[in-house]
Amino acid sequence: MNSLPAKLDLTGAEICGELDEQNPPIHLPNQASDASLLALDIGGTLIKIVYFKENKEEGKNGNCAVGGKLRFVKFERRRLDECLEFIQSKKLIYRNGATGLHKGHVTIKASGGGAYKFADIFRDKLGVYLDKLDEMESVVAGANFLLQRIKDAAFTHLNGKRAPIDINPKNLFPYLLVNIGSGVSIIKVTGNRKFERVTGTQIGGGTMFGLAKLLTGCMSYNEFLKLSQKGDNVVLDLIVRDICGELVCQKQGLSASTLASSFGKVITSKKTLADFKKEDIAATLLSAFTYNIAQISFLVASLLGLRRVFFGGSYIRGHMSTMDNIAYALDFWSKGQMQAVFLQHEGFLGAVGALTSYEKLESNNFTSSEELFEQVSSQEPSVPVDGKVTAENGDHNIFPYLLVNIGSGVSMIEVIGKGKFERIIGSHLGGGTILGLARLLTGVSSYEQFLELSQRGNNLSVDLTVGDIYGEHGYPKIGLPATTTASSFGKVNSNKLSEYRPEDLAAALLNLFTYNVGQIAYFVANLSGLKRIFFRGAYVCGHEKTMEKISKSLKYWSKGQVQTTFLCHEGFLGTLGAFWSYENMGIDGLAEHEVIREVLLGAPYTGGQFPSIPPTEQCDSDNNSDLKLEAEKLRKENTLLKEEIERLRSENEQLTIKLTSQSNGNLKLH
Repeated sequence: MNSLPAKLDLTGAEICGELDEQNPPIHLPNQASDASLLALDIGGTLIKIVYFKENKEEGKNGNCAVGGKLRFVKFERRRLDECLEFIQSKKLIYRNGATGLHKGHVTIKASGGGAYKFADIFRDKLGVYLDKLDEMESVVAGANFLLQRIKDAAFTHLNGKRAPIDINPKNLFPYLLVNIGSGVSIIKVTGNRKFERVTGTQIGGGTMFGLAKLLTGCMSYNEFLKLSQKGDNVVLDLIVRDICGELVCQKQGLSASTLASSFGKVITSKKTLADFKKEDIAATLLSAFTYNIAQISFLVASLLGLRRVFFGGSYIRGHMSTMDNIAYALDFWSKGQMQAVFLQHEGFLGAVGALTSYEKLESNNFTSSEELFEQVSSQEPSVPVDGKVTAENGDHNIFPYLLVNIGSGVSMIEVIGKGKFERIIGSHLGGGTILGLARLLTGVSSYEQFLELSQRGNNLSVDLTVGDIYGEHGYPKIGLPATTTASSFGKVNSNKLSEYRPEDLAAALLNLFTYNVGQIAYFVANLSGLKRIFFRGAYVCGHEKTMEKISKSLKYWSKGQVQTTFLCHEGFLGTLGAFWSYENMGIDGLAEHEVIREVLLGAPYTGGQFPSIPPTEQCDSDNNSDLKLEAEKLRKENTLLKEEIERLRSENEQLTIKLTSQSNGNLKLH
């Protein structure tokens, strides 16, 4: 207990080993060989350890004979006892003195929520105190250390090819750091220990692995990744070719292979979960969520005016398809203006950052996500508090707006006037995804069935919260209370689907879907400077629970500054007053070509007609009698149109039978 605290010497640090090796050692040539250095990052799923070990024999190239090496190892958080046993067996604390001293106690550096939650266990079982460091600060410090001081720590990965890139430390900042753990944290880094946690998403590695365990029965994340390498996502994914056919795609200049809806083919398939190959399900999960992470990263980088985007986190793991998906998607969304860059030791950024705290570094300059979003939001004019659009405003006052159509996939269209519009972006995680996954997980056959099931469930049975990671006080430094969802399906710890209630799985799916749609819609509206968002589509209109959750998501992200209105399929538009038809909404041109209408606005639906929404459920009614008369008129016209369509269909069937009969008769004559 009288030993001096260990001192870290990082001068001359370099990777010692093959660059394509997973987490190769880092050589510290000037580090005192008798130092006992250890740092932990205890996250929601994994415990990452970085420790120093002196060189006992010369390396292959003769460059690792002095000093020592940083070694990297990880354990599943649920196997904490194995982690403690490893630390003891390697004598990482007591060998040649203490790791550190603080108020007379042996201490080790530790980051992540588990550093708070398991501090007592480390004290009781190892006799050490955890010097608890801020998670975001440690992640940034680890990334900066690798980028500034380790040659070949950064690389690109596209089409299966890895290429190291040179980073000029003097021209590093600012950059966007996307850290993919159980959930995803997105951080704007402007200097050493100078950063802003911009935002995050609960759809991360924990989501992929949780769903993979339930749908494929895999036991580990590495097993899931291996399965995905052998699968084909097109077996379950709906692509543009499936909607409009190869010839029509060519005629309209559309890419037939474009992903329209992840898991979208499951809706119309008669197969059950057991009928699908595990490899195909794994490939579909990987592409669905890595593309989504890349899209959110693109939107955030665009909002902040950044072009340099680095990806780290324990769920990348040097996996080729994961990196290829992210790189391809970021290049696609940015039209070649952004490049995805990956990091060596990407899963150990927090632990590496905690280790560097043994050095004397400058003080932290930290801005929370709340402060940053106030800065971003302040760039746009705010929406009136009442958020109403009335007939008195006139047609010209509603433009421009964002139209979000939720079909099998999601399309987002900026409408700037009558007949003037542009499809800005889309998302493959739409209604087809949620119903496809719901069918596989719960066996429901319709969206209504799924919604009814979700209302009886509790998503907290499978969703990982901030409180599960940090404890009852949450993560107050960045404004995340304990009840915040950290990772959808991140709490799934069994690969037996039968151990989970269908109701809870449905509730978690609904939360995942609505949260993601609301977040992306807000970012797109913010980026385009739009104040109003209109939602329509088969998977939102007429479904009170879906609309309620999307509204809450938009209210959360925009702090109540973005107006959210839902357009119902039968033409009854509630608070829009005079804007009764799609023509008056300025989007009549979307229906000029059938294929464009299908791709942008259409969606398969298996549950029959949607119920009408009573006016009292859509908005606060002013009891305008003219409004009610107009609504009744539209309903009657809608009924007449349906009758006419049915009559034409019947005539068509009779004509087909007649022609077939005549054709058969002619064949007999010959």
